[in-house]
Amino acid sequence: MALAAETITLGYDERVISRDLSIEIPEGAFTVIVGPNACGKSTLLRALSRLLKPKLGSILLDGRTIHSYKAKEVARKLGLLPQTSTAPDGISVADLVARGRYPHQSLIRQWSKHDEAAVVDAMAATNVTSLSGRQVDELSGGQRQRVWVAMALAQQTPTLLLDEPTTYLDIAHQIELMELFSRLNRENNQTMVAVLHDLNHACRYATHLIAMKDGNVVAAGNPSEIVTAELVEEVFGLPCMIIPDPVSHTPLVIPLGSASR
Repeated sequence: MALAAETITLGYDERVISRDLSIEIPEGAFTVIVGPNACGKSTLLRALSRLLKPKLGSILLDGRTIHSYKAKEVARKLGLLPQTSTAPDGISVADLVARGRYPHQSLIRQWSKHDEAAVVDAMAATNVTSLSGRQVDELSGGQRQRVWVAMALAQQTPTLLLDEPTTYLDIAHQIELMELFSRLNRENNQTMVAVLHDLNHACRYATHLIAMKDGNVVAAGNPSEIVTAELVEEVFGLPCMIIPDPVSHTPLVIPLGSASR
């Protein structure tokens, strides 16, 4: 396991979100974390990315406590797409995406053809090449989200953490991005960890699913093995039925709602 949490307690000031939480992120897997609002998903992702230090316990990266690394070392191993991001005023799309290469720069190693290729490839993968000369603050919410994804991809890290990456995107762009993340995971063996609200997207694309409630892990494993109507009702309080997705053959959650009564 390249990334793991060992009996961590997480919180803000005096408020505890999770206590004695332990998880393992399988290397080379596409892990998706799901759960109801305010259950601790994003807080956990912040801890895994080194943005939030546990009150107790440890986050391990490649067998070492993550806080024993220098910030640039972590940034070469972990990429992060946060839930909300703010771009500097007046910055262009190309310049913002290029900032994803910052962890690879040093006094000795300056901008290279490899850096340029990484930026070009990331913009092409997220379909923002045509926006490269525009200012980020001129873009729609969906366009900005794809630019932030491009910056994270340009970082070219073995592990990529994604906090609600499909926010602001229409359904076509949601599927486009999820397909991209799945392809990077399969073809590049890039470890993906995403927080998602859409349970059906999670079931279709995840190879490893973590279901959380009230700061705790309720279940973890392959979606086809752990997603049941009982689990969905326990975690989300949603009566449903589970059928095979006719396209992916993964679990498909059908809410029952008042129509079933």
